[in-house]
Amino acid sequence: MKNYKIVLLSGDGIGPEISEVSIRILQKLAIRFDFKFTINKELFGGIAIDNCGVPAPEKTIQACKESDAVLLACVGDNKYDSLDRSIRPETGLLKLRSELNLFANIRPVKIRKSLISSSSLKEEIVKDVDLIVVRELTGGIYFGEPRGIIKANDEEKGFNTMSYKSSEVKRITEVAIDIAKGRSKKICSVDKANVLEVSQLWRDNVKEIIMKHPEIQLSNMYVDNAAMQLIKDPKQFDVILTNNLFGDILSDLSAMLTGSIGMLPSASLTLKGPGVFEPVHGSAPDIAGQNIANPIAMALSTAMMLRIAFNEIKAADLIESAIDKVLSEGFRTADLRDNTSKLISCSEMGQRIIEEI
Repeated sequence: MKNYKIVLLSGDGIGPEISEVSIRILQKLAIRFDFKFTINKELFGGIAIDNCGVPAPEKTIQACKESDAVLLACVGDNKYDSLDRSIRPETGLLKLRSELNLFANIRPVKIRKSLISSSSLKEEIVKDVDLIVVRELTGGIYFGEPRGIIKANDEEKGFNTMSYKSSEVKRITEVAIDIAKGRSKKICSVDKANVLEVSQLWRDNVKEIIMKHPEIQLSNMYVDNAAMQLIKDPKQFDVILTNNLFGDILSDLSAMLTGSIGMLPSASLTLKGPGVFEPVHGSAPDIAGQNIANPIAMALSTAMMLRIAFNEIKAADLIESAIDKVLSEGFRTADLRDNTSKLISCSEMGQRIIEEI
């Protein structure tokens, strides 16, 4: 019997609630498909600060390194905003990505037919949207040095550094190429090469790599235009390749095409070692503990883990089809509610998905 070692980082806010749903889903799938999960729960984010003084304890990082995959819910709470930036929950995410070398963030954006009316855009705009944002995750302005806030001419001055090496650009481009080959063989590389030298290097290196793959159709787009086009005509995109900062913004913008950021999963991957699978939404501390959160993005992240980390394709497909079935029957959590839906809680949504599995 196959035994998969998973580290679960349930984190803060609604994290424990949506994590519980995914644990129950995995337990049901293990019985159905005759494999086993060893789930190791570790502290991460705000709860780790409360218990250990830091958002990413070394014990947690080491456990992640020794796992087959990491399932992460969400981190953060307003009560930590006054802390020094070096020990805030979000800084733990940067450490996790750096320690595991998670350089490639994959965010699929797919419109589920039963939720077309939930989008803030017209049905004819979002119908049949199916794209993937490939975001470089360990370089760029979030990790660049020097950075800081200094006194200059009697006033404060803040600065950050956006930089990329050719090897970093080529590495993430290869990931996008592999994904595109299994889809429509189209990549749109998003940058700001008209004003940023780092973006010119990005564009030049992307072009150099993709020229070795003549079956791939490459287009380039400035980030401001890409944001506009995602709202105007999102169906034109298949694989969007971009840097850390632009990818952060565009992937969240893309998420809202679906009607709720509570619907979308993601995977953060490395060349060798465990990946991290997490929903794209935040910790929503304002609704934590009320059993009204949407667990679907976490469940879909679990499906991505099964598909990518363990090659358990049938189990992953079953999660997705179960979710589609429940949604098609009109059941919704509060974030997806409309005039015709049947409102249910987080745990009830999880139970209905499990029953379909």
